[in-house]
Amino acid sequence: MPAGTILGRVLKYAEKVYGIDTRFRSVEDGRAKARIPTGRVVLSFLLIQLARLGSLNAFEQRTPPSAWAKWLGGNRPSADVMGDVLDSLRPAGLREILFAQHAKTKRNKALKRSGPGLRFLILDGHEGVASYRRTWKDCLERVIHCKQGDRTQYYGRYVAAYLRTGKQRFLLDVENQLPGEGEIACATRLVKRLLKRCPRAFDVVCGDNLYMDPTLWKLIRKHRKQVIAVLKNENRDLLEDARSLFAGMLPVQLDGKRVRRACWDLNGFTTWPQCGEEVRVVRSLEQTTIRRQKTKEEEIVESEWFWVTTLQVFHATTETIVSAGHGRWDIENYAFNELSNQWHGDHVYRYSANAMLVCTLLLFIAYNVFHAFLERNLKPQARAGRSEKYWADLIAAEFAIAFHRSPKPT
Repeated sequence: MPAGTILGRVLKYAEKVYGIDTRFRSVEDGRAKARIPTGRVVLSFLLIQLARLGSLNAFEQRTPPSAWAKWLGGNRPSADVMGDVLDSLRPAGLREILFAQHAKTKRNKALKRSGPGLRFLILDGHEGVASYRRTWKDCLERVIHCKQGDRTQYYGRYVAAYLRTGKQRFLLDVENQLPGEGEIACATRLVKRLLKRCPRAFDVVCGDNLYMDPTLWKLIRKHRKQVIAVLKNENRDLLEDARSLFAGMLPVQLDGKRVRRACWDLNGFTTWPQCGEEVRVVRSLEQTTIRRQKTKEEEIVESEWFWVTTLQVFHATTETIVSAGHGRWDIENYAFNELSNQWHGDHVYRYSANAMLVCTLLLFIAYNVFHAFLERNLKPQARAGRSEKYWADLIAAEFAIAFHRSPKPT
């Protein structure tokens, strides 16, 4: 690939800034006496992700064997070889690459703190694949009640860790949910690893109502991190206590361009004794002005939000809590939705739990490289008026052009 193309520039940036070429060649898999090095297979998968091909067979069919030989260090591997490597590739090496990516990005001053000097880690679960017919080792199972009767569905689910730091997006780690366990048990393993490997990457952990789990809460607080979680009816005592106290208080108005917010904020709640400390509750009654697509008329939609947090007022204002609470949706909008709709993130390249995990880790690495390149390497004049999809489509087009210009085997 010529260095002047966007794909060539992305790969050069990945090598120069993150040392992707060297780090990928150091990862290992479980094959004995492998003819094709593991690094070449992993680099090939990076090409698949950046070109948004979404298929091992598509890469084999659209790439002549010697097309990327100089960059890969040899002829590109076949789809069968890539599938075998994904089955036995060790996730630990890929996680180390993600942690090194974060350290380098942070060192380059790209991960800026949000609001009052805080870094927010967002945790959430995502279901990538579900099937009634296909099963694999360590897949999850559930019974679906249908009109025709009960059916067993097999599915895969993981918990992802997403850093919210200003404009920069960063996917930090992922953990597969195992059979017989819930999302919180999976998230606990993930948090323990992050607290050990990159404890200074974040200051606050954000999650939905499910993450109001006392065990996870105490683990995070033990390491002097703060927590923000959505408060719902599942914690009725705390919610009703907050409602009764807020009823006698005047709200603070936090009005935006299209959103009007009346907010209540109070500290010192002891109605949730399981967490082992007093907590702070913030309520936001919001009126959002939206324009209906069909009638073109503006309409006001009301919503109510409650958050519970360990952050004190001197740590974060009411506005910061509201912003961080709504910012939890960034993992849905800028991670899960984008990965699924644009990066083929829910495509199953190989039906095994290990292959699904390493594919997700490799996808996170490619995602971080792509967004770091757009934010840090492209000049503002080049980005102006062009969406991220424009650059993704340009990379895919360059990949297709390279295929048609490559000499065909005789």
